[in-house]
Amino acid sequence: MVELRLEGVGARYGHRLAVSGITTPRLRGGEVVAVIGPNAAGKSTLFRRIAGLLHGPGTVHLDGSDKGKRAIGYMPQDISANAVLTVYESILLARKQGHGWAVHDDDLQLIDAVMASLGIADLAFRELSALSGGQRQLVSIAQTLAREPDVLLMDEPTSALDLHRQVEVLDLVKAEAKARGMLVMIAIHDLNQALHFADKALIIAKGRLHACGAVSEVVTTEMLRLIYKVEARIERCSQNLSHVIVDGRIR
Repeated sequence: MVELRLEGVGARYGHRLAVSGITTPRLRGGEVVAVIGPNAAGKSTLFRRIAGLLHGPGTVHLDGSDKGKRAIGYMPQDISANAVLTVYESILLARKQGHGWAVHDDDLQLIDAVMASLGIADLAFRELSALSGGQRQLVSIAQTLAREPDVLLMDEPTSALDLHRQVEVLDLVKAEAKARGMLVMIAIHDLNQALHFADKALIIAKGRLHACGAVSEVVTTEMLRLIYKVEARIERCSQNLSHVIVDGRIR
């Protein structure tokens, strides 16, 4: 089972240290970890550092994987698509990166299954440039899943989707994490989605780690007051789910 641990991890943009001193417990395959914090807290920067796209101090420890550079899959927030490719071609290209370019039946079967699970099979022969923002986001998710990483970093993967699609995608990602033994880290703004779908939460503020642990233990009224500057409460409902309540409304 794959395990990821960060030890004193920081990230630089030029000479500026944007994230520093991030040390976590072991995050294990099969878990969904919500990475939360205010705007500009350093969530995207941390993902880019883990993915090897930024330099900085500290060590990213990855154990239990034999996939080398293919072990970590990264889905950035920027999903603009300028290439003249169809949806199917783009997913196949993502699948074959680092695998060699020979296409086998299992490649095609996996792509078909991923597209069907995301409800985008009917887009297979559409060009990327002709898609809506929400459709491009679903294709980006398909591209990332098709690589079959051991660690999946998803930066706001549902921001362009309607609520129904958000729930579908997060359900799918959680199921894929369990089925594949894949560690999924999702940067997400919606705290209620984090409460509902994540096993753990990693909270970042001003480029530093505030807390990392079980969602119910680290998403607290004290954390909301300190990090988000809001007076709120965490309310548990009858379905054994929790909601963040601000000014009498679910947020």
